[in-house]
Amino acid sequence: MKYLSTRGGGDLLTFEEVVLAGLAPNGGLYIPERIPSLPPNWQQEWESYSFADLSAAVLALYISPDELSAAELRALVARSYSTFRHPDVTPAVKIGEREFLLELFHGPTFAFKDVALQLLGNLFEFFLARRNARKAPGEPPEKLTVVGATSGDTGSAAIYGLRGKKNVSIFILHPKGRVSPIQEAQMTTVTDSNVHNIAVKGTFDNCQDIVKTLFADRPFNERHRLGAVNSINWARILAQTVYYFLAYFHVRRQLPHPARAELQFVVPTGNFGDVLAGYYAKRMGLPMGQLVVATNANDILARFWRSGRYEKVDAGASGVAAGGATAPAGGASDGRQAEGGVRETLSPAMDILVSSNFERLLWYLVYETSAAASDNARRAEAGATVDGWMKDLKSDGRVAVPTAVLELARKDFLAERVSDEQTLDTIKQYFIKTPSYIADPHTAVGLTAAQIVAAHNASSVVQVVLCTAHPAKFSEAVTNALSTSQGFNFEKDVLPQEFRGLLEKERRVIDVDEPNEELVKRVIESKVGAADAGGGDTGGSV
Repeated sequence: MKYLSTRGGGDLLTFEEVVLAGLAPNGGLYIPERIPSLPPNWQQEWESYSFADLSAAVLALYISPDELSAAELRALVARSYSTFRHPDVTPAVKIGEREFLLELFHGPTFAFKDVALQLLGNLFEFFLARRNARKAPGEPPEKLTVVGATSGDTGSAAIYGLRGKKNVSIFILHPKGRVSPIQEAQMTTVTDSNVHNIAVKGTFDNCQDIVKTLFADRPFNERHRLGAVNSINWARILAQTVYYFLAYFHVRRQLPHPARAELQFVVPTGNFGDVLAGYYAKRMGLPMGQLVVATNANDILARFWRSGRYEKVDAGASGVAAGGATAPAGGASDGRQAEGGVRETLSPAMDILVSSNFERLLWYLVYETSAAASDNARRAEAGATVDGWMKDLKSDGRVAVPTAVLELARKDFLAERVSDEQTLDTIKQYFIKTPSYIADPHTAVGLTAAQIVAAHNASSVVQVVLCTAHPAKFSEAVTNALSTSQGFNFEKDVLPQEFRGLLEKERRVIDVDEPNEELVKRVIESKVGAADAGGGDTGGSV
């Protein structure tokens, strides 16, 4: 199995090269040269597999055995998922007759991103150790400088996955004051010498743009050997496909007539990585209906499925203010408005302007609607088209796709937009129902979208909503929704022991006073240089 860039070019890379590179030199994202089919007897053979067993089986379809042997792969996944608190890793919880939650928050940082980032950290360490073991005595070791942007959960999950890893430094950019207090504390209270938190005065999209610029800067990239932990890294998408398979088996076990059921996965998403993993699982042959994309007020994805236009700001909306910024989302936690059209909501991990992983889906949509005669010609057309679209998006802020592309996208996906008011109502609704369940605001977005879609579903459809974070990570939204509910006690009902005292711990963070890639470069240069010289990190500002 080799990998290619969504923006064209003839180079095909190995899995190891893709994991360590993250982003392609031409700015594209790596995808497998083909999507493998499941083994003939996968349902019988995999039915009783643990999460680690399923992970080894699924990943082996995308990784050549000469890169990772079966024993090496099994050891890596076993190590990665030994850190999870639940024996199923991602358990399926029944909350209604035809409604399940897939709990993805049982990892070290209580968010779904632990599933991928615990594995990715071990992959980085394994590949670097193997490369360095092959070097001659006295030859300097290969090192990796991991750079990522976070709207909340990626940062802490990446840090917990990479803290203390040999020959790896990690720099995480987050928008200053725009992540939840728990999320910020989870990141900035990790004081391992290889961990560096950068608070940028700006938005998540500013942070993400800086990261992409650094990866596109070839001299800087080559000098520091940049690696990616954001979902632009293919290994993250691949790791997340596994819990769709686990859900398939575990949900069906809890149904009286599993053969008659059609699973419909509902995914709260911002950057499109989590739901894209479901798309790969479906393309491999996992039985499911349409995937439901659940967005908050930052609804670029919902608008695409409605209109076929992928645009940063909805130019036709009445809420567009002067200068292109959108009006604050109703019911937002503080009513403030982010820059560049991003609305601050109660589900901040989904507060994005552009969904990076959507580019991967666009490649497949162009490839499959191409009339070119050969596979190579279809690949070339897809790469050239996506490259052009991404340039248009950067320069003009919008792309309109052909009707055939939109129609194909609608075969596999539905999309719904959910407001903050609906999010609060849903949190309260699920708390007071039987059985009672306390959902975080992102999961509540998914639950709301599921209810909207369920009104049009056949009776055979069973919904599985991806539960992406523990409610304690978003105390303000949960408390706001449930403060008047009889019997609710945040300390008793929500707060896990691991979070107690977290906000009072020592922190280390570097402030960057404007979204400027040169300032971030300066931070990385100084910290990597200090580490090479044996120095430490004391925080600061630039």
